Amino acid sequence: MSRAFTREEDSENAIAGVGERPISTHRNLVTERGLAQIEDNLTDLRDVLAKAERKADRERIAVVSRDLRYWTARRENAELSVPEPGSDVVRFGMGVTLEGDDGKKVHWKIVGEDEADPTKGSISHVSPMAVALFGKKVGDVAAVNGKEWEIVKLSDS
Repeated sequence: MSRAFTREEDSENAIAGVGERPISTHRNLVTERGLAQIEDNLTDLRDVLAKAERKADRERIAVVSRDLRYWTARRENAELSVPEPGSDVVRFGMGVTLEGDDGKKVHWKIVGEDEADPTKGSISHVSPMAVALFGKKVGDVAAVNGKEWEIVKLSDS
């Protein structure tokens, strides 16, 4: 059938049917930087939405509106968590330097799900590595995926 005979209502439903972004069921712990990132995303998306509305770009409006709903929900349930200075156990928001069996060292900062970026040295607090590290001290060993990592240093960042 020719597209000329499709109802406009059907194409509107296709645009409106932009899937929702899934929201994690885990606590939405955030660092100060993570909270600022959420606020920045909301500001940027509001600007983009205003531009899309001026252009009457329905598809862009649908996508940006979906993203706004996601970030608004993340802002509403965000829980700012700042580690105690000088803590001697691994907590959310801390940096952890680990040494593997092979002597290789890695450094991870444990952050919220939305701000985690392993390529930049940050991991989500719900990742297997972070879960294995929580509550441990320098000298303790954490096992993840069959590999052992010794905690060699903790930092506030």
